[in-house]
Amino acid sequence: MLRQQVYSILLAFLLHSGALEAKEPQSFLSDTLVRKDQVQNVLEHQPAKEPHCQQVPTGPIETTLCDFETVESYNDELYTQLHDLVQTPFFKYYRADLYRECPFWQENGYCMNRECAITTVDESEIPPSWRASELSRLELPSEDLRNTIPGCYYRDSDFCFLDDLSEGDYVDLTANPERFTGYTGPSAHRVWASIYEENCFGISEWALSSAPNPAPVTLPDSMTGVLRSEGADSSRTCLEKRVYYKIISGLHASISTHICYEFMNQTTGEWSPNLECFINRVAAYPERLQYIYFDLVLLTRAVARIGPYLSAYDYCGTGTHKGDDDTLNQVKNVIGIAQTVGKFDETVLFRGENAAILKEEFKQHFRNVTRIMDCVGCDKCRLWGKVQTSGVGTALKILFELDEKALDPHLNSNLLSRSEVVALINTLHRLSESLYFVNEFRKIWAETAQSEEQRLIHEAEKVVASEDAVKPPSHSPSADANRPPRAFFDDVQRWLWACRNGTMDCVRGLLLGLRNLLDALTNIFKLSGKEQGPHSEF
Repeated sequence: MLRQQVYSILLAFLLHSGALEAKEPQSFLSDTLVRKDQVQNVLEHQPAKEPHCQQVPTGPIETTLCDFETVESYNDELYTQLHDLVQTPFFKYYRADLYRECPFWQENGYCMNRECAITTVDESEIPPSWRASELSRLELPSEDLRNTIPGCYYRDSDFCFLDDLSEGDYVDLTANPERFTGYTGPSAHRVWASIYEENCFGISEWALSSAPNPAPVTLPDSMTGVLRSEGADSSRTCLEKRVYYKIISGLHASISTHICYEFMNQTTGEWSPNLECFINRVAAYPERLQYIYFDLVLLTRAVARIGPYLSAYDYCGTGTHKGDDDTLNQVKNVIGIAQTVGKFDETVLFRGENAAILKEEFKQHFRNVTRIMDCVGCDKCRLWGKVQTSGVGTALKILFELDEKALDPHLNSNLLSRSEVVALINTLHRLSESLYFVNEFRKIWAETAQSEEQRLIHEAEKVVASEDAVKPPSHSPSADANRPPRAFFDDVQRWLWACRNGTMDCVRGLLLGLRNLLDALTNIFKLSGKEQGPHSEF
C-alpha cells in the first residue's frame, strides 16, 4: 500500500481515476475486450432496418440517448446522402498545410511509399470565393480574438488549431481517398501513442472526483438510465475523460476500418477488402466498433444543432448558383437524418464547480491532438488526420461552446469557416462509411469457408494475446491506471521542453503538479479506507 501511495505522489502530474465503464444491456457488442465468439458476434450480426430510438434510452450506446439498431436503420440512407454530398465542389476541395514541422519531436519517419503521396489542385481551378486570399479577408478573426503560432491559430472557443491559410495546398479529397498507404512502424505508433496520452486530465479529474458536486453525480433524469453503473467507484469516474477517450478511439477504429477495406495487396498490387486486417484491428475488440457508433451519434447531434446555420449557408462558388440547389437539398436531407439519429445530450458534460477548468483542459488536449497531425510522416494520412480532427473539433465547439443565439445564422453569418464546414461533413461521412464497410465485411465473412473462419479467429486470438502481454494496451481507457514509471519521466521531459520554450504550459504544469501533489498528500490516508471500496488508480 505504501508503494502505491508513494507512486501516486510521483504521478501527481497525471493522476487519474480508474476508467470504469458503465455496463449496458447486452447487444451484439459485448462490454469486454475480446472474448469467446466475439468475432462471430460482430460479423454475423444482422443490421437492423427498423428504428427503435426513443426519448427514453433503450440501447447500449453509452452517454447517448440512442441505440445501435437506430443508427443501423438510418445509416444506409445517411451514407448515400453523404457520399453524394462530399463529391460536390464545395465539400471536396480542402486547403491544408501539409508540410508544417512537427512541434513535439524531430520527425524523420517519412513514408516513401507512393500511396502516401497526395495530388494537389492548382489554385486556378478553385472558385475565387473559396480561395485563401478571399477567405482570409472574410473569415480570419482579428488578432485580438485569436491565439496565433506560426502557420495556425485558435480562438478561445475552438477545440482545434486552424490553418491560417497563409501556407498550404488545395486538395481534392475525392482524388485522395483515405486507404492503405503502408505507413506503419515506430513513427506511426509514436503518433497514436502521443494522441492517447492526451487523455491525461490531471488536476481537473482529481478535483472532480473529490468535489461535493461532481458532474457525473448531477445528471438530469434523461441520462441517468444510460449512465447507470455498478461499484462504489463508478460515481467518481470522470465522464468527460470517458467521452474524450471514446471520441479518439472511435476515430482510430474508423480509420482502421477504411485502411482494411481499401487495402493493397503488396504482392499483387491489387486493391480489395482485407477481412483478416479488419478482424485483427477492429472486430476482435468490440469497444472499438462501439465507439464508431458513438462518434457518429456525437457528430449527427452537432449537425442537427447547427442545422439552421448550414441550411442558410452559401454553397455556391461560381456566382451562377449552378448546382447550388442540389447541394443545399442534400445538406438538408443530412440534417433531417441527423435530427433523428443525433440523440446526444451535451448538457450533462462540464457541470459542477470545476467544470470551467475541465473544459479548458479538454480543449487544450484536443488542440494538441490536432497539432500532433503535423507529426504524421505520411502526406495522405496527415491530410485525413487534419480533416477528421478538425471535423471532430468543430463538432465539439458546436456542442459545448455555442449558445442558441450564436447559432442564429442571421446574427452570426460567419460562425464557422468554410474549412470547418467541409471538415465536419467529411468526418461524418468517414464514420458513416466505416459502418457501411462493416456491413460489407459481414457479407465477406458469410461467404468465408468454415476452415478459414477458424484460422482467422485463431490468428485474432494470437494478436489479442500479444497485445494483452504488453501493458498498457493503447485502446484501453484503463491503461492510464497502470502507467509505468517511464511514462512519468516522459511527461516530465515534455514539461521541461515546455519550460525551455517559454510556453504557458510550463507554468500551468508546475501549478497543476503542485496542486496534485498537495491533494495526493492530503488523501494518502484515505486511500486505505475500506469504505471507499477497491481502487484501481495506481
